[in-house]
Amino acid sequence: MGSLTPQIIGQSIEQVGLTILAVVVIALGLQLLFYAILSKGMSTRHSLPYTLLVPAIIGLSLLVVFPILYNFFLAFTDMSLRRFGFERGMTMGIAQGLNNFRNVFTAPVLQQQHFFPVFGRTILWTAMQVTVHVSCGMGLAILLNRPMKMRGVYRAIILIPWAIPQIVAVLTWRTEFNAQWGFVNIMLQGIGLEAIPWMTSRFWNFMAFNIVNFWLGIPFMTVILLGGLQSINDTYYESAEIDGASKWQRFTNVTIPMIKPVLTPAVILGVIWTFNNFNIPYFINQRGLETSDILVTALFRAAFEFNRYGFAAALAIVIFAILLGFTVAYMKITGFNPTLKAMNAPVPAGSRRKK
Repeated sequence: MGSLTPQIIGQSIEQVGLTILAVVVIALGLQLLFYAILSKGMSTRHSLPYTLLVPAIIGLSLLVVFPILYNFFLAFTDMSLRRFGFERGMTMGIAQGLNNFRNVFTAPVLQQQHFFPVFGRTILWTAMQVTVHVSCGMGLAILLNRPMKMRGVYRAIILIPWAIPQIVAVLTWRTEFNAQWGFVNIMLQGIGLEAIPWMTSRFWNFMAFNIVNFWLGIPFMTVILLGGLQSINDTYYESAEIDGASKWQRFTNVTIPMIKPVLTPAVILGVIWTFNNFNIPYFINQRGLETSDILVTALFRAAFEFNRYGFAAALAIVIFAILLGFTVAYMKITGFNPTLKAMNAPVPAGSRRKK
């Protein structure tokens, strides 16, 4: 048996290699065929660029477009583990889709919690995270943007939490929140305080994954805002100082407007990533408390623990609509211009950027 194992492994590797080779050959053949059709058959002027775009178009179609379309399809069905396919009794129709969307707002998302309490908790989680990330990230970025010794070392150190694979960091933090041997409770008991039930209490479980995401998210926001601060010409600050502006006035009237083209997309991305953050709320909530679930973890559990696929697909569309509406409204309110014109504002005559 043991002597056959290397042979089996070798055959498996050979099969994988042949499969990859076949895929590459087929892809190249299709590209050459497409190029021949465009250049010879249709006499297209830009046949080569179009041909080179074909793999990207196919990849995006398979990885993005198809899953989105399939999700919309599922939202109008009553697919579940028992009705997995039309041959097993699954039904599809507009009435079924409307029923799924109605159940999102009226029926329990899991077993007890309804949509609006979970939605409110998700908003609270997102608001807390983005506020702390932006405020602390801005403060650290301002400190790191000042001349100091070993500034490069400090910048590298602050990136460590963000550079660690998220799932590794989350599982490590989860052990530290253990009620008996977690380091956090050991420290609290060492100074005479009672241990905190991080995994069983509704409030403390919610605070646990907030603490973890504070630690993970601030470095990323710091790096983004630091890049924006470094792009601001020092002449603006010098002019404001000559005019008698205080440090706070320079911050509100120079820094914030000039960093806005960086800050606005950073906030939008922060809201979307935090709203859809799955790893931290799911793995920290190891007891599966419904009172600690946010929308994306509730969606996962509805689909893969309770096997309500049609309902989960409808909930996914609702989440997408919420984030799309927020993004459009935020960009309209802030007047965000993707062309970043503010970063290209003319520099006063005779000025030069200080290195």
